[in-house]
Amino acid sequence: MATTLVTGGTVVSSTGAVPMDVLVDGERIASLHVPGGAPAGAVEGARVVDATGCYVVPGGIDVHTHMELPFGGTSASDTFATGTAAAAWGGTTTIVDFAVQTPGQDVEAQLAAWQAKAEGQCAIDYGLHMILGGVDDAALKAMDTLVAHEGVTSFKLFTAYPGVFYSDDGQVLRAMQVARENGAMIMMHAENGIAIDVLAAQAAARGDLAPVQHGLTRPPVLEGEATNRVIALAEVAGETPVYFVHLSATQALEAVARARDAGRNVFAETCPQYLYLTLEDQLGSPGEGGFEGAKWVASPPLRSKHESHRADLWKGLRTDDLAIVSTDHCPFCFADQKSLGRDDFRKIPNGMGGVEHRMDLVYQGVVEGRLSLERWVETCSTTPARMFGMYPAKGVIAPGSDADLVVYDPAARTRISVETHHMNLDHSSWEGFEVDGGVRTVLSRGEVVVDAGSSSLRAGHGRFVRRGLSSYLR
Repeated sequence: MATTLVTGGTVVSSTGAVPMDVLVDGERIASLHVPGGAPAGAVEGARVVDATGCYVVPGGIDVHTHMELPFGGTSASDTFATGTAAAAWGGTTTIVDFAVQTPGQDVEAQLAAWQAKAEGQCAIDYGLHMILGGVDDAALKAMDTLVAHEGVTSFKLFTAYPGVFYSDDGQVLRAMQVARENGAMIMMHAENGIAIDVLAAQAAARGDLAPVQHGLTRPPVLEGEATNRVIALAEVAGETPVYFVHLSATQALEAVARARDAGRNVFAETCPQYLYLTLEDQLGSPGEGGFEGAKWVASPPLRSKHESHRADLWKGLRTDDLAIVSTDHCPFCFADQKSLGRDDFRKIPNGMGGVEHRMDLVYQGVVEGRLSLERWVETCSTTPARMFGMYPAKGVIAPGSDADLVVYDPAARTRISVETHHMNLDHSSWEGFEVDGGVRTVLSRGEVVVDAGSSSLRAGHGRFVRRGLSSYLR
């Protein structure tokens, strides 16, 4: 088996940063040593990765991506092959995507269909959550099967998108009751979809059809309301653990913080777009005849820069009321996909691309003094692994763990652009952003797949990760 020595760098974990060398044997980490302290016999013939001046961090884990997701009459433009390759370029070595079941479909058959999409295509390791869009007796029974036999231990439900993915309160409660018994994590997209549809229809009736209306008809109070309601349902179900995806609004964060202060197993993630981008500057962009804002149509929407959402989300990351930063990567090309809604914002496919940029964008929080170096690693790698049953194989640099490593150069400077990104997308949501730091080298299960601007990424290298139960519960 091949041996690799990563030497000269500072190993960063969720608890500290220490100069250490990392010895990799095959696909796993063999040992850690003081600089230059690895036994000569162990490193003879090893490939040497020089990490001088760099951080060595566990590979990033993005637990919220949507490769090839059907939505709004089209499908996300990144395949499992292109999306996982782009993720690796950005220092992410594991994704957890979503298999999708809608009303009338069989859960196990849909899981098999998504596994068939991904198998042999992924450049990095991958797992699957299960979207339950049709909660009925058969779907509830299948939850037990997926947890016990398939390595799928988290289920996503929606209080948004009536007629597509929406579950009513009774359906959410029933799924939570099953999860309480089998140990699964319930993931929630929390917006009041019924009220949103009313507001969107009223905007359209007035002739207000520009992309910015997507944000104006999904006000933050309706994210807060749905979050509160779901937390109450989790309590009724017997304190079922619940994880809120892509949290964007102060009102929702306040509800999560209250529950956590009360000792509840309530967790949340946010995404880089909610930390940096705004309704006014992006969603309301006047370019392309007023339609450029379609590039940033996603749900929940970008929030107003005149309110405190962004500052509150950064605070939530510091206080652990927000545990994870994921991307909700769901790209649609502007020219022939987003344009489906040129005459009506309700027809714009919802989603943005960002799987390649998460590690860099969250690292800016370190540069700006918003987060510690350790918290960067914790929110982007260690906690995702613990939250979703992959720890300690993933999310930590320790003997026996998978050798998923990133050599990160804090002295680099990166300009994000459609001209240089690797996602299958005809625009960049982050066009022109300049970030301090950059990925130099990436190891996926011991194999150097990205190094100094070149790659040996290949479809089929990635393996399916059969996940256990969360190890993050209180």
